[in-house]
Amino acid sequence: MTEKFLTIGLGGAIGVGSKMERVEEKEMELLETSLRQAESQLRIAAGSGLDGAGWIRLPYSDLEPVRRVAEKLSVFDSIVQVGIGGSALGNLMLNNAFQHPHHNELSRKERKAPRFYMADNPDPQSLAGIWDCIDPARTAFIVASKSGSTAETMAVFLWLFEALRESLGEEKAFGHFVFITDPEQGLLRQLASKGVLGILPVPKDVGGRFSVLSPVGLLSSMALGLPVNDVLEGARSLDGILKEAKGIWENPAWILAAQHTLHFRKGRPMAVLMPYADALERFAEWHAQLWGESLGKQGEGSTPVRALGAIDQHSQVQLYVEGPDDKLFTFLNVEKRGPDWYIPESPLKELSRVNYLGNHSFDELLSAEARSTAAALKKAGKPAIWMEIPRIDGLRIGALIFLYEWVTALTGLLMEIDPFDQPGVEQGKRYTYGLMGRAGYESDAAEVSKEFGEIVSKALTV
Repeated sequence: MTEKFLTIGLGGAIGVGSKMERVEEKEMELLETSLRQAESQLRIAAGSGLDGAGWIRLPYSDLEPVRRVAEKLSVFDSIVQVGIGGSALGNLMLNNAFQHPHHNELSRKERKAPRFYMADNPDPQSLAGIWDCIDPARTAFIVASKSGSTAETMAVFLWLFEALRESLGEEKAFGHFVFITDPEQGLLRQLASKGVLGILPVPKDVGGRFSVLSPVGLLSSMALGLPVNDVLEGARSLDGILKEAKGIWENPAWILAAQHTLHFRKGRPMAVLMPYADALERFAEWHAQLWGESLGKQGEGSTPVRALGAIDQHSQVQLYVEGPDDKLFTFLNVEKRGPDWYIPESPLKELSRVNYLGNHSFDELLSAEARSTAAALKKAGKPAIWMEIPRIDGLRIGALIFLYEWVTALTGLLMEIDPFDQPGVEQGKRYTYGLMGRAGYESDAAEVSKEFGEIVSKALTV
């Protein structure tokens, strides 16, 4: 990538705070050997197909199978993706970054693509809302579940399929579904012969929260005309930068992993990611799952906090500036966000006090807000990293996705945590299976009833 895609400013995070809580350059340099070993370990694992590191290969995947299915989807009036967690957040992040913010309200001629809906949470009110907006006979459904047994996803699928079967007949109903699932086994894989629109794999060594650059995130994006090729090119470009880096100060993933690890050790167990662009709001949400599920284990962990500038200056920044020094802040600014719209000066004398805003662009205002908040935190002795991209496009988003996947995995290894498992989530899943009557989980049903019974044993009802 010849043009810059990312600037990282560390002056607000190095040497900031009281003497015992500062992170110094020397401390970062002392982690270089560990970071080099961790990256080597991950690349070897990706080559062997083990340990959940298959996401490293995804930018180099053959897109042709995805493209063939996407072409079938693109002729429908609407697309509904059914999935939760990693099977939803990546899609929402890409849609938020590239689609018109009111895409579904535009005419087909204006949007040049199907409408898009995400059926993630099995809330009947939300599901009914989607159903009210679509014509089932002109809608395609993507069901994404690697195991084919995710309770929330399968519940929504069962409802949708039965509704379509009743209105269209079983054979036609299957012709409206695409499954993204395990390449060899699982309930959804068993339905491949039923005349479905398509079935695409989630690689065995790619976990859900790392799956956005697989068919899980790319199929709907390609069907909607989003810049998928540029996203993968951006990820490959970032990978090339990491491979060519001679040391920590040339490697953005090492820099950020070292920062988060050291600040965690200094008593800052929270990581605040605060983009200053509405189109990156879902990026912060995607990051929250990636970070939280990967690093929260064994009684340890760095807690992700989502914020959006400038909105959360009016809801959270008071806490950030004058509250406890237990957070590392990352500001993500964009030089050029959208149209060159300028704030006008008003001829009304009653509005003269706000005419200082006149002749400044909205881009200038948001960037000034970001710089001012970062400066206020630094003055208060709170560590803040400054990140900036020139604009929001496929190259930059692809690079940011791949960068943060690397940062998350490297931070986990530096913290001696497996970043790819999720034992805490699995326990909750087992309890749900038990309560919903799945065979083989009877003891889990009894256990959750006991534990939850104690929770509500002391209650006030008014």
